[in-house]
Amino acid sequence: MEAIILAGGLGTRLQGVIGTQPKCMATVNDRPFLSWLFQYLVRQKCTRVILSLGYKHDVIVDWVHEQNLPFPVDYVVESEPLGTGGGIQLALLMAKEDDVVVLNGDTMFNLSLFEIFNFHKARGANTTLGLKVMHDFNRYGIVNTDEEGAILSFEEKQPRDIGMINGGVYVINRPHFLAKNFAERFSFEKDYLEQYVTREPIYGYCSSEYFIDIGVPEDYAQSQEDFKKLFA
Repeated sequence: MEAIILAGGLGTRLQGVIGTQPKCMATVNDRPFLSWLFQYLVRQKCTRVILSLGYKHDVIVDWVHEQNLPFPVDYVVESEPLGTGGGIQLALLMAKEDDVVVLNGDTMFNLSLFEIFNFHKARGANTTLGLKVMHDFNRYGIVNTDEEGAILSFEEKQPRDIGMINGGVYVINRPHFLAKNFAERFSFEKDYLEQYVTREPIYGYCSSEYFIDIGVPEDYAQSQEDFKKLFA
């Protein structure tokens, strides 16, 4: 199982807490957040990781070289910001498998990659999103699906009592995605998901497992307590 981690983020909203380091290197319980993502991927029996890097990539590369990991780690580096889609596209060019897992470098969604991967293959999906049911939120848009999990539409951020959100874990069919010949810089969400949702098989796999996005100081602080249990 190949996994891409999108780890090029600046972490603007966290800079008052973590300084100028890359967001994926934000410390959670004395370890970089990326270290916890690697531990999750070890549990999921990942066999190769590709890091999609940008801001201060040398800091991340130097740290990874010091780690003793059970899988190889390769890199692609954006010379200028390419957007979420461009970062994924660049990393997929280095991937070898037909279906590749993609994770956000600032999000922990403890779903089973084995289960979402099998769901993706069984549905004949071009792309499958890991979805999480949330209550009382306003930071995320929602995803609407039919009973089989086919995504019908995406709705913009607004206050919600309940809804399924995009959890930032994807399984992408590499040949189908790369055949689209997107521009070098584009948004995965706006230019791919929202534009193609009614034109090709894009599915959502809903999981009740733990989810957190450390992009804001409150959730970053919460992760310090949560990870003590999650990785006990």
